[in-house]
Amino acid sequence: MAGLQELRFPEEKPLLRGQDAAELENSDTFLLAVDTDWKEHDIETPYGLLHVVIRGSPKGNRPAILTYHDVGLNHKLCFNTFFNFEDMQEITKHFVVCHVDAPGQQVGASQFPQGYQFPSMEQLAAMLPSVVQHFGFKYVIGIGVGAGAYVLAKFALIFPDLVEGLVLMNIDPNGKGWIDWAATKLSGLTSTLPDMVLSHLFSQEELVSNTELVQSYRQQIGNVVNQANLQLFWNMYNSRRDLDINRPGMVPNAKTLRCPVMLVVGDNAPAEDGVVECNSKLDPTTTTFLKMADSGGLPQVTQPGKLTEAFKYFLQGMGYIAYLKDRRLSGGAVPSASMTRLARSRTASLTSASSVDGSRPQACTHSESSEGLGQVNHTMEVSC
Repeated sequence: MAGLQELRFPEEKPLLRGQDAAELENSDTFLLAVDTDWKEHDIETPYGLLHVVIRGSPKGNRPAILTYHDVGLNHKLCFNTFFNFEDMQEITKHFVVCHVDAPGQQVGASQFPQGYQFPSMEQLAAMLPSVVQHFGFKYVIGIGVGAGAYVLAKFALIFPDLVEGLVLMNIDPNGKGWIDWAATKLSGLTSTLPDMVLSHLFSQEELVSNTELVQSYRQQIGNVVNQANLQLFWNMYNSRRDLDINRPGMVPNAKTLRCPVMLVVGDNAPAEDGVVECNSKLDPTTTTFLKMADSGGLPQVTQPGKLTEAFKYFLQGMGYIAYLKDRRLSGGAVPSASMTRLARSRTASLTSASSVDGSRPQACTHSESSEGLGQVNHTMEVSC
């Protein structure tokens, strides 16, 4: 336990401020956008068209933030609450943000023709370099949830030079065994597709209590996402293989993620065991494990404030420092935030700062222990 460090985030912001239970049932609750700066694109890839929305344009060597949603959702249902959160906007306005929708999962998607072969999880990952090349990104910071986290992890394993950092929520690095496969098939005979997806997204406690959030997502999944296309994505995700990663030094020639990684899961979430196992397979010197209390299965929706705070720390660990003035201490206008890139050596030296558009430094997650600034931390478990 000596290598574990706890950080507390005392400030909590209410979920979906200004909305009551009745508004949560509105089918547009999670589809509203804060601004109109987003542009839609359909990009040709080796495995078909990929729908993406993007805000901003590449600036020097600054990475883009690229997201990938979970099965049953799309980028709006999965990420709007998080990216529309006020403090998160203060961070992301300094980056290009690119949301990727899995094939046929976007709002208004046409149904795939009979006999269409949905891309495998490996092929979904292999579609992403086309997005990077299309927009001229040099590399990305990925944020993925569930199935999307698996896709981004696979992307980073195949194309490590294109990924600078990863935030992986609810990732399960394991493929389905025969027992799991049979259970999924049996469930498909007795449950509707939206109900099966809900059991993947939410904790059992949330499903039993049938919260307004669960009710709203049941409606969204059934009405917004094309059900035939969703079934194909669901089947492919449940046919995935093991992610095939191992902690360096545990097995010869171990494959692992080379970039800094922040793993996130809510307490009692369906993916908790999978995320814990994924943590055991990653390099402890570059991995942060964030277990969020009172967040259920979708921490980016139920606790956007805490997740934003953790994401800010994650960026700081990679050398991106956000100077954000606290609104609680400001009686007047809040000045624009700035994002500065610091060139940090492997010994965590802070003596050589460079421009945000300078050369790409080697990033590493470091300990904040007072025992020594240059000491590299082991896996940092963050509970909040």
